[in-house]
Amino acid sequence: MDSLPVNWEALDSLIIDFVKSENLIEDSLSPPTCPSSSSSSSSSYQSRLLIRQIRRSVECGDIDTAIDLLRAHAPSLLDDHRLLFCLQKQRFIELLRKRTAEDRESAINCLRESLAPCALDAYPEAYEEFKHILLALVYDEDDKNSPVANEWSPKRRIDIAGLLSSVLRAHLCAYDPLFAMSLRYLISIHKLFCFRQGVPSPISDLTQRLLLEDRDPPATPLESFYEAPPFDEVDIQALAHAVEITRQGAIDSLRFAKGDLYQAFQNELCRIRLDDPMFDELVHEYCVYRGFIEFSVVDSPGMQLDSGNISNDQSECEHLSNNCSTEVGYGNTKLSGSGTSATQVIMEGSPESNTNLVGIESTDTEERYPSETSHGDCSTSWNPQFEKVLQKNKCLRVGETNKRKRWRGRHEKEEFLSGPTNERSREELNASSSVAGTIVLKDQQVSPKSCFPNMMKNEEEKYELVLGLQELASSGMAVEVVEEINEMDPNFFMQNPALLFQLKQVEFLKLVGSGNHTRALRVACSFLGPLASSHPDLLKPLKETLLALLKPNEEAFNERLPLCALANSLQVAIARRLGIEEPQLMKIIRATLYTHSEWFKLQMCKDRFEGLLRIDALKEFGGNLIIDAASKLDVDMSGDGSSQVTGSSNNRKQEDGSPTQSSARDVGCDESAILKVMEFLALPRADAIHLLAQYNGNAETVIQQIFA
Repeated sequence: MDSLPVNWEALDSLIIDFVKSENLIEDSLSPPTCPSSSSSSSSSYQSRLLIRQIRRSVECGDIDTAIDLLRAHAPSLLDDHRLLFCLQKQRFIELLRKRTAEDRESAINCLRESLAPCALDAYPEAYEEFKHILLALVYDEDDKNSPVANEWSPKRRIDIAGLLSSVLRAHLCAYDPLFAMSLRYLISIHKLFCFRQGVPSPISDLTQRLLLEDRDPPATPLESFYEAPPFDEVDIQALAHAVEITRQGAIDSLRFAKGDLYQAFQNELCRIRLDDPMFDELVHEYCVYRGFIEFSVVDSPGMQLDSGNISNDQSECEHLSNNCSTEVGYGNTKLSGSGTSATQVIMEGSPESNTNLVGIESTDTEERYPSETSHGDCSTSWNPQFEKVLQKNKCLRVGETNKRKRWRGRHEKEEFLSGPTNERSREELNASSSVAGTIVLKDQQVSPKSCFPNMMKNEEEKYELVLGLQELASSGMAVEVVEEINEMDPNFFMQNPALLFQLKQVEFLKLVGSGNHTRALRVACSFLGPLASSHPDLLKPLKETLLALLKPNEEAFNERLPLCALANSLQVAIARRLGIEEPQLMKIIRATLYTHSEWFKLQMCKDRFEGLLRIDALKEFGGNLIIDAASKLDVDMSGDGSSQVTGSSNNRKQEDGSPTQSSARDVGCDESAILKVMEFLALPRADAIHLLAQYNGNAETVIQQIFA
């Protein structure tokens, strides 16, 4: 597919908000805008901790702790006898599960004092369910053919925990941070687009593990909400197709949210579950890459290898080091193993032993190290030239590293006291839970600090070098950037001519802005002209750059240079040259933003929720003068080899080459007719439009033909 530019600054903002909201760093990356904002964020975080604690308690079978937490923090929820009856049923089962005489007596008391009274007024079918669950006194847990096998199933715990989470999120307004919701939404649309268009996803290995298949059960509205006025069909269809639920499910969700479309959307979106440890690692990798946090290894209890099968402790590190000759580090990491595949050592049960997964690639015949790369013909082994450039950058960036924060990871067990659980319950939970496929991220494999100190030093210094050059570029110091890159690697600009063109544009426009037209023209003649002659795609940007000579000096520089975008492009190219791959999260965002745009072209409408999730901000990309043709040239010449989604869509192109979004009016369809076909035939919007186009936009004719 065509490369879709991403607004890195908007992504930075979302991720900084995420790590602050989830308390993943030791200190805020920026001071709160106001005390009330900080208080609100803290309150939301504590509410999410409460929800997670209640979820864990129920999943481990500790219903008493869950009820106590509800009674202390959300007592009004226990007034809903439907929820209370559900909890008391599970409490009865858990008491029987312990198989002691004392607990059996407690289970009978639970029947008499709690479950039976609650069954009388929970809902019409509750008393029948009460009589049915009495069979658990007769049929043992190990009898898989008993009438109450489902009641004994540990999966019932997960369902109840998910239901409570859905209700509590809405009750406490404790929605996940914006970036977590945006990523769920983008990945969901990406998977739907690839499935409907029949095209392979270039990030399927990531999305299948990151976005779990199971959703939390929906929070059902109280009976009084069923008298709510009818909702706008536009809202119903928008919600149903945005989160892939039925029309009736969308109506129930709107009823629960009292007609608030955006609240209903957030309720439904948060039901989709992410693999939190993997998500945190993707964010951590991005934050290190962008220089927000220190280059360090996570020692958080929330970060585990292979879903807990391999730990990050010293003994495991030594075991891997001694038995598989493993080299580990950030960047384009290669693992080599003797006798056993390195991937098998790190990732047990992986179905694709030869797949390059999240920056890790196994090999049995060739030994590579993190300081080597196959991009181009240039080795990125550490050398004195790199050291010289690094020292210069350190002098220019005094204090920059001190601004970075330390990654702390998740310490929820310390921040919210866990309730008592038994080991048997935990084993059942681990056996019954749907665990995402094993994945090991670049900085998560073992503890490099303790095992490979020399390699760690080189990797950290490479990051410092890249970030230093990125800082120089973002400050408009183009001359210094070119000099230092040439000193470090004389062949770099031969393989990245567009970046040299962009940097010389900056130099040219700065000179024009200062009134030094003679030197500016010298730069244009010496660099910009020859580059444009060799690469025709740069000819149009060259013409537009020369127009700066006609503008007042003070306008020539400030209005034309998206320095942040240039700095970001330079960071990616230099990092790749040094063997540091682009963060996996960035690849996910780039691919999903593209499919989001393509999906809504097919739907011939605008996404009603992209503003709420700041997806529109991620797509906002200024600075056409430098970026358009030059970035395309960089993509063509980089030889990155990353696969892209390809799809066909009959969309017109503007003069600058960017696609325009067609609308239903272009094919002669009325919006009310589209909604009618979608409602009666339960069809996606695009399919409804295509059917209407075949029958001159007449909804009645379409429906008659389908049912004929």
